[in-house]
Formats: sequence, structure tokens, C-alpha cells
Amino acid sequence: MSAQQLVVGFDLDLTLIDTAPGFRDVLTALGTELGVDFPVEAMSARLGPPLEILLAPHLDAEAIPAASDRFRELYAVHAIARTPALGGAHEALAAVRRHGGRNVVVTGKYPANAQLHLDHLAFDVDHLEGWVWGVGKADVLRREGATIYVGDHVHDVEGALAAGATSVSVLTGGCTREELLEVGTHVVLDSLTDFPAWLDEHLLDLRLAALDADLRERGSVLVAYSGGADSAFLLAAAVRALGSERVAAATGYSHSLPMAERDPARSFAESLGVAVLTPETHEIEREGYRANGADRCYFCKAELLDVLTPLAAERGLAHVATGTNADDAVAGFRPGIRAADERGAVAPLRDAGLTKQQVRAASRRWGLPTWDKPAAACLSSRIAYGVEVTPGRLGRVERAEVAARTVLAGAGLVDLRVRDLDDRASVEVDAALLPLDPETEAGLLDAVRGSGFAEATVDPRGFRSGSMNEAL
Repeated sequence: MSAQQLVVGFDLDLTLIDTAPGFRDVLTALGTELGVDFPVEAMSARLGPPLEILLAPHLDAEAIPAASDRFRELYAVHAIARTPALGGAHEALAAVRRHGGRNVVVTGKYPANAQLHLDHLAFDVDHLEGWVWGVGKADVLRREGATIYVGDHVHDVEGALAAGATSVSVLTGGCTREELLEVGTHVVLDSLTDFPAWLDEHLLDLRLAALDADLRERGSVLVAYSGGADSAFLLAAAVRALGSERVAAATGYSHSLPMAERDPARSFAESLGVAVLTPETHEIEREGYRANGADRCYFCKAELLDVLTPLAAERGLAHVATGTNADDAVAGFRPGIRAADERGAVAPLRDAGLTKQQVRAASRRWGLPTWDKPAAACLSSRIAYGVEVTPGRLGRVERAEVAARTVLAGAGLVDLRVRDLDDRASVEVDAALLPLDPETEAGLLDAVRGSGFAEATVDPRGFRSGSMNEAL
């Protein structure tokens, strides 16, 4: 199971762009050609309906088609450069893209002129559909898979509702809040400036609901629990959905798990009222793990699941669940995920579409102490590919990181890695702390060398999660 890609539809006129200045200029030019004194200001205040409807009170019926065609010709000349983006328009489109989504513009406007606006304003749009109005927009929204439609007019609301999409209305058009609510819009925003924050909360709510439903359907779970932000959040979500009696946490104890991680992890799990299992894992006995090739994580995860799966069965727990999130699933080379999938482990965070940022946001919302916990990958991830993983090397890395944190205590350090490049250590600290003053750097390198490394340097690029993968 995987989360459906986000698709958001946007109206164009008075939603993404301020059409009024250009519309007035074109209408004035058209009136001059036709010898008609259009009430330009009044007509400009009622933008939204198709052009033919706006012209109908002022022209004979048989004259409207030709006048409409001429309006559209004049529009390309007079209106494009005069039409600005409304406040927050670019940011709203970027917010959708930040969530891995597609932007679709569905408008009643003549398609060629609508495209000129998109090009002129450099709007990041995947698909444009023009000449559709009111409930007619529903067919396009359904075809494109849009679950949200943003507009300014009551007829935009009708289109969204007919498509079964969430209707988001902005007050940048001619409709009032009351009018929009009366026809059934779900959300009213003052402008698109408010849209990114609304979208963040909306998607988090949807994905938390999906997670809760998934866990309830599972019935019971044994959470593969490292104590990190993802697995801690999954454990808390499982307890919320299932109750502590149908959830257990299992932390594999081995040379790869830093001693400093163990007690805090156990304390958090116990605070949720779940049973905490700490079976020993023996990944070091697997040749593929010791060889430390690019697929090392496969053998580590295989060992963990081979230990946890029978434990879950013994306790009558239906599934082993990992804390893999939606970002992990698209992060490129992740052999550990493959090993877990092959062994039937479930990944509820990934399946609900929850990203790392959303896991942290939800953890903070729930008051979990792990919401801002720095990433803490296993110790073997510090050892350069091709250098054999041994208990001695893992212990050396752990001692070096403890010593380095002691030297940098009080410096505002968040992330730290000591990378084992055989007998040479590369120390990565938060880039914001670099360059270190010479005295601090000297003390830091002395501490690392004192932990068993012949040489040590500070990486000038700073901490980078997964930097060992750069060579791949």
C-alpha cells in the first residue's frame, strides 16, 4: 500500500492572478472598437463567469460571439503584461510541490491566454485546462486526480464539490465569506498567503487519520523500535490506535546500538505502558554485514526481522512494524527496506505517506519528547564501505563520538558523526558551527585520536546524513 500523490487544482482569475487591471484595459479597447460604452468598473468587479455572460447585458445576442473572439485577440496584447500574480500565488504552488504534489490549473479562461499568463508569471504548473466553468470543472478535477480545488467564486465551490474534492476558497475575488460558506466550501482563506500553512496541517491530519485506520486494521503490532523519532512516533501512534496491551516494542541489542541510546529508548517505551523486548541480534555474524559492502544494511535488517518475527508470533502479535517513513521510500539506495519488505514487515508511516518532517510535526503536536531528536543511525553506518565491520571498530567509533560531544558541550551541537575511514577519522559537526576556533578543533581532534584513531580531521562540509553513500 502506498499513499496517493497529492494533486491540487487552482482556479486562475482572482485566485492566482489579479485579472482586473488587464481586463479593464481590454474591455476599454473593445468598447472603443465597437462604439459601446461598457461599464468597465462594474464589469471588472464581477469577474468569474464566462466572458459571454459578462457581455450579454450590453450587446445583442448575435454580436456576442464575434465580440468575444475580438476580446480574446486584444487580451493577448493588452492584458498579459498588466496582470500580476496575487500575493502568495507562487508560494502556494511551491507548497504543493514541497509535498511531492502536482499543480493543475482549471479555469474558464480561453486556454491560449491562460497559458500566456502561466508563462509570463513563471507559475510552476503541470497541467492547464481552460474553457471549463462551474460543475464542468469536476470532470477535469476527477480525471487529474485532484483532491483539493482552490478558487474564489461560488461556482468554483460547485466544481470542487461535484468532483468530491476539498473546496478551498480565497477572498481575493468578488464573493464574500458568507456566500462561499453558504454554497458549501470547506475552507475560507483570506488569500493564498495562508494556503501553505493550511496545506501542511490538512495533509498532516489526513495522513494521521490514514495511519490510525491502518493500525486499527492491523489489530496488533510489534514495533521494531530504535528509540529514534520515527519508531518512537510509530509506537505512540500504535498505542493510540490499539491500546498498550496489543502493542509491544522490540529493540535489538548489539554492538551496533550505542549504549547512550538504550536507557532513553526503554524509558520512553515504558512511559507508554507497552512491553519492551530487548533481544540480542547477531548481525556481526553475517558475512555480508561484516564485509561492509553497499548492501550492508540489508544483512542488518534481515537479522533484526529474523529475530523479531518469531518473537511477534510467540506473543500473538499480528505484524512486525518498522518506522520507515515516506521520505525513506524515495531516498534512493535503501537495501534495509528491501530486506524488511521481503520478510513481511509492515511500514505504516510510509503507507500513510508521512514524511520525516510530518513525523516530527505530529510528535510535537502530541507532546512526544522525541519530536526534535537528532537522527542517530547505527554505529556501522560510520564505517566506510569496504572496511570490515568489527566489534572493535564499532566500539572505537562510539568512544570517539562520546569524547567529541564532551569537547563540544555548550557549543550548541546537534548532529555529530565520527566517520571511520580505516585508521583515519573524519569528524562531521553541524555546518553552522564551522569553522571551529583553533583551540576547540585541536581539543576535538585530540579526543578522537585518544579514542583509538591514528589520524583525525574535521570535515569542512559539516554534518551530512548518509554522507558515506556519496561515494556510491
